[in-house]
Amino acid sequence: MTGFSAVSVSATLLAYHHRERRGPTIVFLPGYASDMAGAKALALDAWAAANGRAMLRFDYSGCGESPGEFETQSLAQWRDDTLGMIDEVVEGPVLLVGSSMGGWLMLHAALARPERVLGLIGIAAAPDFTGWGFTEEEKLTILSAGRLEQPNPYGDAPTVTSRAFWESGEAMRLTHAPIAIDCPVRLLHGQRDPDVPWAWSLRLTELIRSPDVRLSLVKDGDHRLSRDSDIALLTATVADLMEQLDP
Repeated sequence: MTGFSAVSVSATLLAYHHRERRGPTIVFLPGYASDMAGAKALALDAWAAANGRAMLRFDYSGCGESPGEFETQSLAQWRDDTLGMIDEVVEGPVLLVGSSMGGWLMLHAALARPERVLGLIGIAAAPDFTGWGFTEEEKLTILSAGRLEQPNPYGDAPTVTSRAFWESGEAMRLTHAPIAIDCPVRLLHGQRDPDVPWAWSLRLTELIRSPDVRLSLVKDGDHRLSRDSDIALLTATVADLMEQLDP
C-alpha cells in the first residue's frame, strides 16, 4: 500500500490514513491479524469521503504497514496504539467501529476515554476470545510452546497466536461483570459466523450499561460481513448513529 502517513505514538511508529472532515471522527479498529486495507475499512472510508465525514484507519503495531514483529505484540499494546491514535492524531469526539477483535479493543477504549468516545459499532465483536475461542489443548500448546499455528480460512499464511498475546488477553477480559459504558452502541453479527458465536453479541447487550444498545442479526451472514449487503447495513448503521450524534 502507498500513500499512508506515519506517527510516533508512545515511541511506537504507526501507519495511518486520516481525513479531517466533519466529526465525530470515525475510527476503524481491525480484527486480529488484519489491517486498515481490509474490505470493510476501505468501504467505510469511501462512504466517509462521499459524505464529508472525518475518518481514521490505522495499523496496529506489527500489522500491515506499521513496523514491529507480529508475534511480540499483545492486546494491551494494541489497546495503547488505539488510545494513542485517539489522543495524538484525532481532535474532538470519535465514533469507534470495531471488527471482531477490534470490537474488544473498542470497549477498552470507551472505558478509558469516555469523554471522547460518543458511540460504538461492533461487527462480530469478539471480547474475551482468549478465554472461549480456544480449546484446553490449544491453550496448553500456547503456554508450553509459546505459540499456536492454526489454518487461516481467510488467507494462505496460518493464523499464529503467541503466548504474549494470549496472556495479555486473559488479563483484559471484560465479560465477567457489567461494562460501564454509557454511549450508544450498535452491534452487527452474522448468525452463520463460524468464528464468533452471535450469542456473544447478545451477551454484550446485557452487560453494557448504556440503555441505548441495539443488535442487528444477519441470518445468512458470516464472520466477515463484507458482502455488498453487509457493507450497506454497516454504512446505514453508521449514518443513522452519526445523525443521532450530530449536534
